[in-house]
Amino acid sequence: MEYNREPCPWRIVDDCGGAFTMGAICGTLFQSVIGFRNAPSGIHRRLFGGVTAVRNRVPQVAGNFAIWGGLFSAIECTLIRCRSKEDPWNSILSGALTGGVLAARTGIPSMIGSATVGGVFLALVEGFGIMATRLHADSFAQHMQMYEMENLPEFHGLPASTRLGFSGAPTNTEPPRQVNGNGVEVDRIGKGR
Repeated sequence: MEYNREPCPWRIVDDCGGAFTMGAICGTLFQSVIGFRNAPSGIHRRLFGGVTAVRNRVPQVAGNFAIWGGLFSAIECTLIRCRSKEDPWNSILSGALTGGVLAARTGIPSMIGSATVGGVFLALVEGFGIMATRLHADSFAQHMQMYEMENLPEFHGLPASTRLGFSGAPTNTEPPRQVNGNGVEVDRIGKGR
């Protein structure tokens, strides 16, 4: 499987920044709704409650996302370096190890549970990604096969000058004829004919 991502040292910074941005955007949406709902009645109080919840909680949520993204990428780069190949197993193992490392302060049972959840979640993400890639490749192959010239229907009964090609120009179904200097027709020999 071909991955079009940054090389490993820069991938950590890229994923950390992307995770921070995603945490900030999602945290803003969720915290504004939660703050709006939990505020006292009155539109001004509710709006102020939403803004206050965003200001208080979003930096923490975005920071947690950034820590997760940076640790995940660092572990993934380490696995790529150790295994000398880049495949979906690196992401699955990285998700499991990241979940375990982040839950290390809460004890061994919690580490095992978090590692399992992280590994299963990343396995689902990778599985859906592979499935979507295969479905897209199959539909692309069918789409290309549909537009191949030999699969186009024949337009019987239409003169050749009225048939149009893909560019909108009339198609020329008769091979070009060449005439030599004496006015005698010469057969043209070309590749594939």
